[in-house]
Amino acid sequence: MRDLLSEIFENEPLDPTEAARRAVRPRLRKRFYERAHVGAGEGGFALLLDDKPVKTPARRALSAPSRALAGALADEWNAQTEVIDPAKMPLTRLANVAIDAVADKHKEVAAEIENYLGNDLLFYRAEGPAGLVERQTQRWDPVLAWARDELGARFVLGQGVMPVTQPREAVAAAAQKIPAEAWRLAAIASVTTLTGSALLALALAHTVLDAEAVWAAAHVDEDWQMAQWGRDELALARRAFREAELEAAALVLEHAR
Repeated sequence: MRDLLSEIFENEPLDPTEAARRAVRPRLRKRFYERAHVGAGEGGFALLLDDKPVKTPARRALSAPSRALAGALADEWNAQTEVIDPAKMPLTRLANVAIDAVADKHKEVAAEIENYLGNDLLFYRAEGPAGLVERQTQRWDPVLAWARDELGARFVLGQGVMPVTQPREAVAAAAQKIPAEAWRLAAIASVTTLTGSALLALALAHTVLDAEAVWAAAHVDEDWQMAQWGRDELALARRAFREAELEAAALVLEHAR
């Protein structure tokens, strides 16, 4: 995980499994509003709580670039019951990142995503067993074929964990598809950190894969291990929390155009 993206996302609340492991009890604020809805806002569609605008942690207006996204934010706030639980509000957390962090660090965030393109998850293949190799091929090769045919980016594959140096031309060609708009950039940064793959993030952004396929591709190795040795319930609970984050990013990529 790159330092910059870790810095941007470090203020997100712990997922429930991690909180339990550290014996952390987050202090949740009681719900203080009757309803959340959408109104006019700075540069877009504002989230309103009882007709009052909402501010991000950096005291900026929480406004979305489309009514659909603002409506999804309102739905998230309306879904809170007695308390406001940030762990159950992945879209709001991502919106805060887009507005407070990514908007001011566009070049740095794009550069870190580009760095992932030089060391992407999809480049490193297992030497065996045959079943795992086949699953990696099925899930990963179509994305690499898309990068080659549509982006003009021909990447080099390796086996094991030894680093593979990628052609600069391939990295540069794929990097041209990293968006400039803050919300989409934040979503791609989120998917990249969640999956370890900038190519999967770009494939999601360009509708080559949907969120479910991206998530499955990112967990080929983990799913194989569980198929051989049994389910890890703790890992699955943590994974469900992170999958909700990916779904929020997918929603942003769909509606922030």
